[in-house]
Amino acid sequence: MLLVYTHKITPRVTYVFKQICSRILGMEVAFTSKVEDFVAHNSIKLSYSKKPLGNELFVQSHELLFENGLSDIDINVQQWEETKCFFKVGDKSIIPFDIFAASFYLLSRYEEYLPHVKDEYGRFPAHESLAYKNNFLLKPVVDIWAYKFLEILKEKYSGVNYKLNDFSFQPIFDVPVAYRFKNKGTVRTVFGAARDLVRFDFNEILNRFRVLLSLKRDPYDTFKWIVNVHKTKHIKPLFFFLLADFSNHDRNISYKNVEFRSLIKSVADYADVGLKVSFEALSDIQLLSKEKKRIEGIINKPLAYTRNSFNKINLPNSYRNLIDLEIKEDFTLGYISELGFRAGTCTTFYFYDLDYEIQTPLRLSPFFIMDYLILKEDKQDQLKQMIAILDEVKKVNGKMITIFHNYTFSEDKKWDGFKKLYIEFIKHVTLGQD
Repeated sequence: MLLVYTHKITPRVTYVFKQICSRILGMEVAFTSKVEDFVAHNSIKLSYSKKPLGNELFVQSHELLFENGLSDIDINVQQWEETKCFFKVGDKSIIPFDIFAASFYLLSRYEEYLPHVKDEYGRFPAHESLAYKNNFLLKPVVDIWAYKFLEILKEKYSGVNYKLNDFSFQPIFDVPVAYRFKNKGTVRTVFGAARDLVRFDFNEILNRFRVLLSLKRDPYDTFKWIVNVHKTKHIKPLFFFLLADFSNHDRNISYKNVEFRSLIKSVADYADVGLKVSFEALSDIQLLSKEKKRIEGIINKPLAYTRNSFNKINLPNSYRNLIDLEIKEDFTLGYISELGFRAGTCTTFYFYDLDYEIQTPLRLSPFFIMDYLILKEDKQDQLKQMIAILDEVKKVNGKMITIFHNYTFSEDKKWDGFKKLYIEFIKHVTLGQD
């Protein structure tokens, strides 16, 4: 067990040390603010304060983990061997940066609470982030720092007990629109056909009526293909279904539709199912509760997983609403404009509420790749970009999370070649595991 001495044991200190030591490195950690207990400890120990007590392993602390609330922090990102870091400390520290304060800054999403320019949907944009501005968005720096810390401990102590995580892969499939033509209702079907006619899109008209006459599978009905692709590799995907009332932002078919409900039930036989929270429910906990009850009534078990429509997060209210409704895990944390690690990590972590200064029970699992981000790349670079992210996650035994949609694998020209691309990516994910 690692014993950490610090002059003040704060919620921030225990939160980030447990994330790095316990959840990333699989190492037991305890804390003390009593010098005599620290001196008497005859196993692995570390002091985390302004000055060392003696000749023990010492990491000089930044003030961040001993503050409350938010403050205007001056951050200077610098190169550290093969990676980057910030909060540089003095020469007596075994690490030239306070990786614990830096990790807390990224994991708590501290910068998203500070004043920034939001995008058109009110989201925190990637280009406002410290990682983007300093070119480390494509690296899971928190995990990299943790592994460097482990090597330092092993150099000092021969009997370090730790258990690293196994690499894992969690493919996610968003379903904002289950079908392109089916089950839209008479009014929407008529207006859709009229729109196609005005555009002289006769191929679309033909496809629409072939689907409605059951002569062809709906283009967005790719669920059987998705399930089978993962079943052969013994991978369990996670689907997020939108069950919102029809609105300008949310345009799925009615949650009352019998075929739609049957689809969700059949998918739940082979995969995990979560709720894609509607745009309107992001700021309305009563509406969110209603949508939660809808999906629980279909899958016949408590809802455990959520993802927000438009990938929007209203900190801290979005997460507080999930906590109030006893949701266990959210998969919204990531960018839709850039590949990479929004929180600087590829390990699931708990949401820390900066207003209340507490670790909450809500787990956050960040994603790193979304199909729309790959779509904008040249075809020859698409797989290369995905593998580059995958390799970074594998190096630190992280959890690889990708976001695709059911319509990504449709016949749309826009998504041409994505079935083949995804199958190739799965081969790289499972390389050496067969």
